[in-house]
Amino acid sequence: MVKVLIPSGALGLGYDRAALARGIAQKPDIIAIDGGSTDSGPHYLGTGTSKYSRGSTKAEWRELMAARAHAAVPLVIGTAGTCGADDAVDWLMDITREIAAETGAPLKVAVLKSGQDKAAVAAAYHAGKVTPLPAAPAVDGASFEACSNIVALAGAEQVLAALDTGADIVIAGRTTDTAIISALPLARGCHAGGAWHGAKIGECGALATTSPNSGTILIEFDEQGFTMTPMGEEARATPHTVSAHMLYENSDPYVLYEPGGYLDVTGATYTALDDRRVRVEGSEWVVSDQYTVKLEGARLAGYQTVALALVRDPRYVENIQAWCDDIQARCSAKAAERVGGEFTIELRLIGVDATLGALDVQAVKGSEVGVLGIVTAPTEAQSREVAKMLNPYLLHHPLTEQEEMPTFAFPFSPAEISRGAIYEFCLNHVMTLEDPMEAFSLSVEEINT
Repeated sequence: MVKVLIPSGALGLGYDRAALARGIAQKPDIIAIDGGSTDSGPHYLGTGTSKYSRGSTKAEWRELMAARAHAAVPLVIGTAGTCGADDAVDWLMDITREIAAETGAPLKVAVLKSGQDKAAVAAAYHAGKVTPLPAAPAVDGASFEACSNIVALAGAEQVLAALDTGADIVIAGRTTDTAIISALPLARGCHAGGAWHGAKIGECGALATTSPNSGTILIEFDEQGFTMTPMGEEARATPHTVSAHMLYENSDPYVLYEPGGYLDVTGATYTALDDRRVRVEGSEWVVSDQYTVKLEGARLAGYQTVALALVRDPRYVENIQAWCDDIQARCSAKAAERVGGEFTIELRLIGVDATLGALDVQAVKGSEVGVLGIVTAPTEAQSREVAKMLNPYLLHHPLTEQEEMPTFAFPFSPAEISRGAIYEFCLNHVMTLEDPMEAFSLSVEEINT
């Protein structure tokens, strides 16, 4: 049996300290926590930075390092620094060194990096080793050079290689969410289908329970399957909460693709052992003919300036879409004439359909609408110039030429707010590897020894 303690869905989200203490008391074999994902958009991979505050990350990481020392087991984090880029891994490694210097504790840290050399990926593409996933954007050889960061998602094999160094802590770059949980159970002969399935259920901590904010769960893996136990005092796992998590960030509730194969839970059974624990058996791991890893890449998409106007006049609220359409057409024509170049002007209606746009079939108009102007252009100067042209339209533009000039409200002065460089995802591909480690680097650092 292998016990994996998962403190939280991600480092920086917080967790129930009492639940963590209860988990440590269960004598886990390893502590595993995710460090991020692509959920928050391409900016973090594009810049190689973390979404979470450094202060929160350091405080929680310090507690987990102390918990690891108390339990005398490895601590592993995947997708370090939100995006798993090499710079983000270095950022968390710097925090780790700071904590070790403050505590004086001796540490052996394995660092698994997932960053890809752009020329090497381009060569793999030309050799036919990079293939698109469904709905992947079109790429050519130049697409890879345009990326500011490319990462490959490590699987269980790469995480296990890091654990095999005997490290106290493993800081991994981009990994699949399941890899850091499944690696040790797989290495110790637990049921392969159960290892991957339990890892999927546990990837977000207590999200697969009745009390998601409690954070901490314990998963026990064995030769037949796994048992999931929440550590929060009021948290419960049920067959529904556990089975439903296969749909989280996954289009197929029965199949989950990973490096080297896929998980099939069609035959899985979910049994409530009591009012808190769920036992799962019958999951199947299917080995693929080729070992592939998913690639993620982000590139510069331009520069953006935004402006927010608040509209309360009932007639304008009632006709807000026509007002915006007229502004967009007039300002676009003026900017094309006076500024030139490529740019876009977008007006989103906050309080109407700003989230879903045309997909929103239940838009409700209240007494006030926020009009968010978004100008995107190849340069920051051009973006700001077009946004300044948009300013008087948002402030004074009338519905018709035959009425008095209205005045609306800007909540900020200046009204234009620069967002700087913006990024976009540009890869949704897999790369075939002859050796699971060929696209990854592994190093070990000893601290205070």
